[in-house]
Amino acid sequence: MVQICETERLVIRTLSLNDVPELTKILSDPDVMKHSIRGVCDEAATRRFIDWCLECYISHSVGPWALIEKGTDKLVGFCGVSPEEVNSVEEIGLGYRLAKQYWGMGLATEAVQAVLSVAFSQKQLASVVVIIEPDNGASLKVAEKAGFSQFDTIEFHGRPVRLYRLAPQQWYALQSNAVNAASV
Repeated sequence: MVQICETERLVIRTLSLNDVPELTKILSDPDVMKHSIRGVCDEAATRRFIDWCLECYISHSVGPWALIEKGTDKLVGFCGVSPEEVNSVEEIGLGYRLAKQYWGMGLATEAVQAVLSVAFSQKQLASVVVIIEPDNGASLKVAEKAGFSQFDTIEFHGRPVRLYRLAPQQWYALQSNAVNAASV
């Protein structure tokens, strides 16, 4: 396992097959997976997901990464950017899932900020998209806090969704504005 970065409350690292049992507990929760195209995952599906993540690390140097709570070393979910086919074009999409007991604590926002920082500063990605169903209010808030603002409505896996895009220039401008606002 390789540590990617850390935040105030999280260590963000690569997933491994050792994470299958704990991640299965998270991904088997129907509330957590309500807006997932994969649906609820059993242990075999979670293992396939982690295998895919490991392939992404090799092929794209990115992928969904484990979110580990500092102090407890507990796996609380995942967050990362990974290849996603959208309208027959490979995009790099942001994705995240947290165990239900960690909802509403700002951890998704914290993780997304850190992942986008890595995506743009270390991985030099040209853009990152996020795909969200319009009724997924919590994810919409997380995306908006991260700077995703303009969207197109598209169909994705048979569902109407919002497709947001963030470019590095937008990301850096937002970070600069946040620093300037904090120093005032």
